[in-house]
Amino acid sequence: MKVIVIGGKGTIGTAVVNELKSRHEIIIAGRQHGDVTVDIEDPASIEKMYQTVGKFDAVIATTGKVHFADFASMTVENYYVGIHNKLMGQVNLVVIGSRYINANGSFTLTSGILSHDPIRAGTSASMVNGALESFVKATAIELTEGKRINIVSPTVLVESMSVYGDFFRGFAPVPAARVALAYSKSVEGLQTGQIYTAL
Repeated sequence: MKVIVIGGKGTIGTAVVNELKSRHEIIIAGRQHGDVTVDIEDPASIEKMYQTVGKFDAVIATTGKVHFADFASMTVENYYVGIHNKLMGQVNLVVIGSRYINANGSFTLTSGILSHDPIRAGTSASMVNGALESFVKATAIELTEGKRINIVSPTVLVESMSVYGDFFRGFAPVPAARVALAYSKSVEGLQTGQIYTAL
């Protein structure tokens, strides 16, 4: 299969590429680095990426920004970071990509554990993750031509504990390589509308 991994140079993305590269043709997309560039906040950039890649069988999105801060200090603009980037960025990858992906192709998005297990300073992440999961479940029942969509909800990564560990006290971190298995399950399996938790 021809698989586009958006964010393929990041921690999760690199693990996903390593998991899939021996079995599939991998196209890495990123804002600055990769086989193709894309700004997921810009629909025109997404369209250009798909046109450049040509026909493909799967899209994996392992990218997306949100703002972490205590609720009392959050502003409307802070929430829009996650809405414009992680939420609508991934939504637009599917909306636009659905016109280019091959029949029986799949989309795999990324949310996170905070959709159902919130932490201090994580209101934006919880909101965006929950919205993405609802979007996936609803879109799965309307995709045609055998196209599928799932989402991976990882907990904090072992590799990220030096940065985020103080926010995730009491959480058991998992290595990125283990999280990558959930993306493999989505791309190489037959399920749709699923939330794959990686704990």
